[in-house]
Amino acid sequence: MRAPIGTFDDARPAIDRLDLLTPPVVDALRKWSGDVPVDQLIYVDTDPEIADTAGFVEHHGRELLDHSANCVVVAGKRGAESSLAACVVLSRTRVDVNGLVRKELGARKASFAPRDTATGETGMEYGGITSIGLPTGWPLLVDAAVVDLPWVLIGSGRRRGKLIVPGKAFAGLPGAMVLEGLGV
Repeated sequence: MRAPIGTFDDARPAIDRLDLLTPPVVDALRKWSGDVPVDQLIYVDTDPEIADTAGFVEHHGRELLDHSANCVVVAGKRGAESSLAACVVLSRTRVDVNGLVRKELGARKASFAPRDTATGETGMEYGGITSIGLPTGWPLLVDAAVVDLPWVLIGSGRRRGKLIVPGKAFAGLPGAMVLEGLGV
């Protein structure tokens, strides 16, 4: 199979590569019920040493920067209450944590969650956290620019491998809220 974006040696439906994915992602794919059929979510095998955006696009092509998104875990705090959420923005932007995220979470303070919290709560590897398979009940804030793309390259839950997903699929993920200006 040929990947819809980028040039990869190994591209297959993610549902056929469950052996290479983390348990939360496997569970989400098995229970998939979005408007986009699960077989349209593509897994591409990649080198875990170049999982971060800069190294990845250097190796696989700078054009992927315009078709890649990052998923980051944020922590919101208001008084003694704290909450976690995930944000998906295009890789060439950064998350508006202190503005839009803080407001949407109703938090007095918002910041990126510590690495151990992000990996421990998601069951995913740092550098591969993805919006597919997040903990139940988490808000998923998605920049509208991500949803508008025909195809988006995202993490797979592990540093090895990526998923290529139709942009419109993000709007149907559990807890998803599509927001203009989340990525700045």
